[in-house]
Amino acid sequence: MNSSTHKGIHFTDLQKKKIRASLHDSEKNMIRKPNLYIYLITTLAASLFILLFYTDIIANLSLKDGVKQGAKQTLESEWKIRNDYSRNGKVLFYVFEDPYLSAGKPFGYIFSFKEPFDAYKGKEIEIYATHKDTGERINVLPSKKVTEPSSGYSSLGRFTTMLILPKGGLWKYEVYFDKKFYGDVVLSVGKETILPKNIPNFVQTSDFEKIDWNRKAVYIDNNILGNKHKSGVIGADMPSININQKWMWHLWGIENRKETKLTVVGFHRETGTVHQILTTSWTIGLGGENNGADAHAPSSVNIPTAGEWAILLYVDGKLFDVLVYNIKD
Repeated sequence: MNSSTHKGIHFTDLQKKKIRASLHDSEKNMIRKPNLYIYLITTLAASLFILLFYTDIIANLSLKDGVKQGAKQTLESEWKIRNDYSRNGKVLFYVFEDPYLSAGKPFGYIFSFKEPFDAYKGKEIEIYATHKDTGERINVLPSKKVTEPSSGYSSLGRFTTMLILPKGGLWKYEVYFDKKFYGDVVLSVGKETILPKNIPNFVQTSDFEKIDWNRKAVYIDNNILGNKHKSGVIGADMPSININQKWMWHLWGIENRKETKLTVVGFHRETGTVHQILTTSWTIGLGGENNGADAHAPSSVNIPTAGEWAILLYVDGKLFDVLVYNIKD
């Protein structure tokens, strides 16, 4: 260490200050200017995180929306009118209801079960019904033990019963055996028909159950719209919603017209309501022959609302004919 290279003063005070300043600046530059590689890695990681998070959110939202949509479609299909129930592609039973099925009174049903009798023998059958609009659920057939096949069948091919529903609309009938769900059907029940207080007493609610809505009125000679060789009206194709309109009634097959009375009752299909459509009263008198008919009667009518109408005609208190019109104006 006594070599000449290690003796004496090697750095002046000014040089020492410059060296210290240079080292201090290098430290600051290292802090202020990170490596570009670190920037790239950090940015890439953040982008990847955001992408995965966003994709997961979208997937979850789509899944939830799909579930809701699927549930809605399932719910709608559950309330589609059907008279049979199938499981695994096999029909378990059919239901045949009364063609005039409506609310407020008992109607007949035939349940045709398809499995061998051993599947039902000794079990308790009961039926519940749920109303679509209100959610009301009632027991329409209390528990009943199955002891023998239907008469003339090897199984329950013709299980008959009388059921009553309190209101019209769509009803789901659920069948249970020994408290276990077996199957269901969805049927449309007509609304209960309520007669106005002042309607003639010979008009019965059963008359409206016999209406054939497929038997539409047709054009006859002399601008008469009705049922050929039975009854018809001139003016039924004219605007009559909430305005007084002249209708001329024509009837065939009326022999004794002296003091014969015609009673007119309107039934609106959509609402299941009964109306007096003649502006004067329920009943008017019949006149003589006119336009080829055996009897006729002029009148003024007022139809309260548009839609399908059944006009029930009574002659001297007896149901004579039913005219079916689709009144739009």
